[in-house]
Amino acid sequence: MVTGWPHMSNPADDTFFFILGISITLLVLNTGAMIYFVVRYSRKRHPRAEEVKENLPLEILWTVIPTILVLAIFFVGWKGFQYMRTAPPDAMRVKVVARQWSWAFEYQNGKQSDILKVPVGKPVKLFITSADVLHSLYIPAYRIKEDCVPGMETHLWFLPDELGSYDLFCTEYCGVGHADMITKVDVVTGKDFDAWYKGRPRTAKTGMEKHAKAPPEGDKLLQNKGCTACHSIDGTAKVGPTFKGLYGHTMTVITAGQERDIVADEEYIKRSIKDPQADLVKGFPPIMPVLQLSDKEINEILEYLKKLK
Repeated sequence: MVTGWPHMSNPADDTFFFILGISITLLVLNTGAMIYFVVRYSRKRHPRAEEVKENLPLEILWTVIPTILVLAIFFVGWKGFQYMRTAPPDAMRVKVVARQWSWAFEYQNGKQSDILKVPVGKPVKLFITSADVLHSLYIPAYRIKEDCVPGMETHLWFLPDELGSYDLFCTEYCGVGHADMITKVDVVTGKDFDAWYKGRPRTAKTGMEKHAKAPPEGDKLLQNKGCTACHSIDGTAKVGPTFKGLYGHTMTVITAGQERDIVADEEYIKRSIKDPQADLVKGFPPIMPVLQLSDKEINEILEYLKKLK
């Protein structure tokens, strides 16, 4: 999915290469010393072992030098940590909700998306939480990772300094669909972002301009709510039954421990959304969460499912 790699100076990279430089230097010095001692004090040159007395200056030296190196590594890491945790005041705020097994991004104007679309050159601060279990947001191109904890909001920020599309995925095992919990960071020009960001009509309310929050169309709504993470629309088997041909199809469900055949009509689909555990489709795990959808949103999903014949 990655189509580019940002060329930014990253504190994580700086710390990594600093530690790598120290490690390589110590490796060369230690290896050189070992080779020297093997040759210099070989049995051929010294057939009889000699007692080696303590060397106080040497012992002080090999205690002080590692201590200085450890403190230097701590200092570089702490400076990088401070930088990574302190977002610029003008950073764009985006709310992130992780859930089994998809991502939802909500912007300050109420616009929602299943990918993280950001303008190039604008710092972005993410406010992260989880709707169900523990997840972990990771964007390797920007060297940032943060846990998504239910009932708690964490945060991080990054600077998208180059156009491109970059991986964003979960690094905390969160269930059977964990491997599919992948989306992308889409870095676009400021002009393209403004056109996308302001794509909704505005309405005046209480003297302030606010965005009308009309529900999106059914197919987009399924993506934004994470439904397509478990249900395909092309007949492909996933964690849940496919949406293709679902409406009007007769299926076997388990209701109160008893198997029965039922037609997937409007009543069944609405009940499955509001109470997913009422009628469990046979052969699929009972893992669907309760989705907070309005009646209008449910009706839009129904109209879309009717078309997936």
